[in-house]
Amino acid sequence: MSSTPPIPPYGQSPLCAVQVLGGGSAGSSTHVRSLAAGLVARGVRVTVCAPAELERTYDFVGAGANFVSVAGRSDPAAVGTLRAACVGADVVHAHGLHAAVRAALALRGRRVPLVVTWHSRAHAEGARGHFVRLLERRAAKAAAIVLGTSSDLVDRARNRGARDARLAPVTVPAPRPPVNAHESKARAELGAVDRPLIMAVGSLVRHRGYGALLDAARAWRDLDPVPLLVIAGEGRERGGLQRRIEAEALPVRLIGHREDIAELLAVADIAVLSSRWEARSVLAQEALRAGVPLVATAVGGVPELVGDAAELVAYGDTEALAGAVVRLLADPARCQWLGDAGRAQAATWPTEDETVTQVLSVYDELTG
Repeated sequence: MSSTPPIPPYGQSPLCAVQVLGGGSAGSSTHVRSLAAGLVARGVRVTVCAPAELERTYDFVGAGANFVSVAGRSDPAAVGTLRAACVGADVVHAHGLHAAVRAALALRGRRVPLVVTWHSRAHAEGARGHFVRLLERRAAKAAAIVLGTSSDLVDRARNRGARDARLAPVTVPAPRPPVNAHESKARAELGAVDRPLIMAVGSLVRHRGYGALLDAARAWRDLDPVPLLVIAGEGRERGGLQRRIEAEALPVRLIGHREDIAELLAVADIAVLSSRWEARSVLAQEALRAGVPLVATAVGGVPELVGDAAELVAYGDTEALAGAVVRLLADPARCQWLGDAGRAQAATWPTEDETVTQVLSVYDELTG
């Protein structure tokens, strides 16, 4: 099969799609990088508009896209830069709430269809929660189509007034398989050579449920050997978490932001997801692909993502969380079953190619 990009019919110009990112979570940024590469391979001209630091991390230009640096805020200068970047676009695709609102402002008065993908939801209460709901309504009503990465996000978009909201699961690109020879080195670096290794990954913010996870780690201190909980990520809660770890002598290490998450996760005995809400958790996807037993909270899109291939517990139920991990550590057969089931479940998720094809069909539908 030829790898030459398809030629538009009847001498038409190639479709021009602008991708807009705001702050850019790891999941949405990785998706846009994958989407840009897939669309370019299909003959689409792609421009990515995002903060400059995201280009340095994700190399959208290396995927074949044009890149325009747009600050992650909605002031007149940022909106003006985005508006200029959208000149000649056939479709604009915003990823995330703030990117969607910014794109809607930039497209005001232009008849360019706006697609919005909701990768996650904001966690805010009180006055800020009310403001977030207003932004969600604005973004949902401005979009020709809202794509939700989980069923509850689709329902949320419809409740906020979306004219057309559809499920569009996003699968993160499969990581390169780790080299087994590095397993002992990785575990030694983390301090888990002769003890079980439990991995959690995610920004150190309140909705990740790390308070309950530290409560569970306190219960694991009675095991022999004592498991080590390693949390990879950064965030504003780090100081408080570190102080508690030291004050209670908890068997927990905070290792900050890491670029080798897939490699570290592959040598773990158990992965833990303790969040209050997730859509299609990157940690859950990588754990199941790697065959690592997963204990996760039954929230948001997690149950439909993992099926029966994980131990699910209620959010904030420390006793259930701690108990699920203890049982798995004592049951190698169950761990093996979950590992096999995880790989089988991962095989049912859409591939990168299928994800790109679905998005391109939406663009074709809107542009005729």
